Amino acid sequence: MQTIIGLKELRNNTEKYIGAVKRGRSFMVVRRSEPVFHLAPVPVDEWGDEGTWETILDLTKGKDRNITAGQLLKYIREFDAKQGRKVSSKARS
Repeated sequence: MQTIIGLKELRNNTEKYIGAVKRGRSFMVVRRSEPVFHLAPVPVDEWGDEGTWETILDLTKGKDRNITAGQLLKYIREFDAKQGRKVSSKARS
C-alpha cells in the first residue's frame, strides 16, 4: 500500500521523505485532496548507467599494483586506441 502525503507535509519535512525514498518507500503527493505526483526511488538503470563500466586495469592486485601515473595513462591510451577513441588533449601530459 502506498502512503499518501500532502504537498505541505513534503515541503516541511523534505529530508525525512528523501531518506524514506532512499530506503525504498514511495509516496503519493496530494494538493487539495488531488494527486499531484508520485515520489519513488529511481530505478538503478534509469539513465542506462548500470553495466557500462568496464575494468581496464585492476590496481588492487598483482603486478600492476605499484604503477606510475604515466604507466596508467599509457594503459588508458592503449585501451582507448583499441576501442577507436581518443583521449582528449587536456588529459595529455
